[in-house]
Amino acid sequence: MFGIGFPELVVIFVVALIVLGPERLPELARGAARWVLELRKAADELKKELGADELERERDEVRKVKEALLREVYVPPTPEETRREPLKKSRDSAPGTAQEDPSSQQQETTKDGKA
Repeated sequence: MFGIGFPELVVIFVVALIVLGPERLPELARGAARWVLELRKAADELKKELGADELERERDEVRKVKEALLREVYVPPTPEETRREPLKKSRDSAPGTAQEDPSSQQQETTKDGKA
């Protein structure tokens, strides 16, 4: 506590008791305690605000890094690729249009007796 030890506090208390007297000393001690409490509250609020600001800065920094990585890594498809993609999917998923395995076609021709 500011480098003040117990002996120094005793000296300060004795001097305050002599200067202020026993009637005013308790009132001033309460006032000083209130002042210290208000100061601590203000310091805690300031710490919370600074912590929130720091979190906001870190979140913005993470967002910027994410966007930079996406710009470097992600390559958007060309217009031709976007046109081909839906066609591929629709052909593969349509019933009866799926390409059959050539070995299965061979088996069918042998069942008919045609070579």
